[in-house]
Amino acid sequence: MVAIPARPASRAAKPFYKILYVQVLIGIVLGALFGWLLPDYATSEWVKALGDGFVKLIKMLIAPIIFCTVVSGIAHISDARKVGRVAVKALIYFEIVSTFALAFGLLMGNVLRPGAGFSGHGDAAAVAGFEKQAAAKHAVDFVLDIIPDSVVGAFAKGDILQVLLFAILFGFALMALGERGKTVLSFIDDVAHGVFGVINIVMKVAPLGAFGAMAFTVGKYGPHALGNLAGLVATFYATSALFIVLVLGAIARIAGFNIFKFLNYIKSELLIVLGTSSSESALPALMEKLERLGCSKPVVGLVVPTGYSFNLDGTNIYMTLATLFIAQALGVELTLSQQITILVVAMLTSKGASGVTGAGFITLAGTLAAVNPALVPGMAIVLGVDKFMSECRALTNIIGNGVATVVISWSEGELDRAKLNAALARRVDVADVATGVTTG
Repeated sequence: MVAIPARPASRAAKPFYKILYVQVLIGIVLGALFGWLLPDYATSEWVKALGDGFVKLIKMLIAPIIFCTVVSGIAHISDARKVGRVAVKALIYFEIVSTFALAFGLLMGNVLRPGAGFSGHGDAAAVAGFEKQAAAKHAVDFVLDIIPDSVVGAFAKGDILQVLLFAILFGFALMALGERGKTVLSFIDDVAHGVFGVINIVMKVAPLGAFGAMAFTVGKYGPHALGNLAGLVATFYATSALFIVLVLGAIARIAGFNIFKFLNYIKSELLIVLGTSSSESALPALMEKLERLGCSKPVVGLVVPTGYSFNLDGTNIYMTLATLFIAQALGVELTLSQQITILVVAMLTSKGASGVTGAGFITLAGTLAAVNPALVPGMAIVLGVDKFMSECRALTNIIGNGVATVVISWSEGELDRAKLNAALARRVDVADVATGVTTG
């Protein structure tokens, strides 16, 4: 099993400016200022490349990390029935919470009506490229997409669901081999340590990635670009915040922990997500921190990667809220049955959506096309501010997956309550400060 390195007995804390999450925060602030004051330079290719390059560095390691952690987590379990039980629990949990997220977005959209009286108009040409990608897939197509044409192709394309499927099958195969599979399992564990070592190196440039991503965004769109769309952005952020506090907070309380202390524990990962608009950027560090929080490694290895495809609370809220906004902006009144259709369709189109920025916009296109094709041209209305909402989508997604992992570990009786209480009660983790990678 891939073990988390032991904490050093004593180690002097680094100056605050050498702590990773402080550096990322500084990068975000400087990037915003640079984009505002020097927009022409901020929108240059080299600035954009800083953010895009960092995300690509992380993405190149996601497939091997998921493969190693899932295989190791399954192969180290002697009871195959346990794996199935955890998977079923996770999927049921994901569907219930996802439904709450979709309904929450619909509720806030109907109550606040951010698109009512909107004076803008859609540009069909601006969304023509999305219409071909927007066709809603049938359930059969989705199942077939999970099965890779080849294992190598799944890794080469970075298709998380396909890699996850192969990892689960390979893990069960090693479990069945017993002692004969120990050598291969030990090799996979060593590879996992090496991959996490590469992640530690890559994370050193996280502040640069955050700077580049924020500078390009502010430089290209600027505060004035929000215009009348500020209401949508504010509504989406408020809805996501309420969902985290009320829904996820209630779930956390049932499981015996405080949502605000949990957010403080993963604040460095949240800042990385904020800077890159990608929840995948923080996946390796999140998995490591959840293990340190007392969650069982097999549960972490199964729930977190699966959640990145099936538990996208932020994306779900965005799809229902944005759909209502577009309909209101175009003067299209949706009936109750159409809104229920949005709920059902969005539940399907959101599955397999990546944590990378922009994926939510594609899934929104699929939802609009399935509910009412007349709404698709209205996507041009939110095209300019989608970037500003992608950060919130990613933040809500990663928080939801973190809470889900703790809850599933708790339900399995594999949550170390002493570790959980100690970690959440600690304002700053000395070992995390020393490493500067998984600061809590």
